[in-house]
Amino acid sequence: MFLLGFLTRRLAQGAVIVLLVTFLIFTLLRVIPGDPVRLMVGGMAPDTLVEQIAEEMGLRDPIPVQFARYMSGVVQGDLGQSFVRPASGAAVGGAAFDDATRGERAQVLTLIAETAPYTIQLALLAMALALLVAVPIGVFAGLSPGRWPDRVALYLGSVFVSVPNFWLGIVLALVFSVQLGWLPAIGYENFAYTILPAIVLAVEIAPFIIRTLSVSVAQVMRESYIGAAAVRGLGQTRIIMAHALKNASVPLLNLLGVQFSLLLGGVLVVEFIFDYPGLGLLTINAVLQRDFPLIQGIAIVTSVAFVMINIFVDLLATMIDPRLEY
Repeated sequence: MFLLGFLTRRLAQGAVIVLLVTFLIFTLLRVIPGDPVRLMVGGMAPDTLVEQIAEEMGLRDPIPVQFARYMSGVVQGDLGQSFVRPASGAAVGGAAFDDATRGERAQVLTLIAETAPYTIQLALLAMALALLVAVPIGVFAGLSPGRWPDRVALYLGSVFVSVPNFWLGIVLALVFSVQLGWLPAIGYENFAYTILPAIVLAVEIAPFIIRTLSVSVAQVMRESYIGAAAVRGLGQTRIIMAHALKNASVPLLNLLGVQFSLLLGGVLVVEFIFDYPGLGLLTINAVLQRDFPLIQGIAIVTSVAFVMINIFVDLLATMIDPRLEY
């Protein structure tokens, strides 16, 4: 009964969030300066042709009318067609947007489905690397507040969070790809192309994991039930593993849910530096080309992913600590 009520309430809240995000993105794209039709047909096209195509595409209708028309397709699983990307995968550009060729434009859902697996793979590897480094550091720091493990964690976290991701990405590419030739850096052909961008993201995520886990573990270790467990004769290792880490994992779960959602939203700078064909690079190109349907589709998909991930994290947290209420 709890599970049904929880899912119903959270899914309803999530639907409202996705709708608001979609409307905000949809509206902003249409009020900021710049005409996407001009990019489609080319800068030398006459204004009469631009207006004709804009009218045919419904881009001159009132925003509420455009939004209602767009959402009627979304609820049927149709995120529309890209303004500038042909279904053939050929080079972008040109003015061939008459009725005969308009059906050959790429479907937004197809473009997202083709790039999302790369970003998911990158996000999972980055999260795994960050946890591999940050969890031991955070736990030892939390078990030794004020002593050298805590200070080491603070210094490492400060260094990691201060390193610009674009600078680190360039340095890693120069060292491990150009000079040593150990790892590829540009594009994607196999899993090896994911390692360098994942390291950059892991360095960016690790300080937050270290800080959250160290504070949480230190707080849990001061709880009365930890002292009671020691009085009952439980060993230090069992107390840490069975009691401290279990209760300290709830804040970490919430942090990981947010961080993973942000990664799935497209890591713009990192994917751009490594020319990694994920959602981040797709988003940058869509913004530069003012590809309204593609930008809107990415916003919807990432919003849905954010909502679903956070619902899953909250549900998992209540299973760990039934006292929590969402």
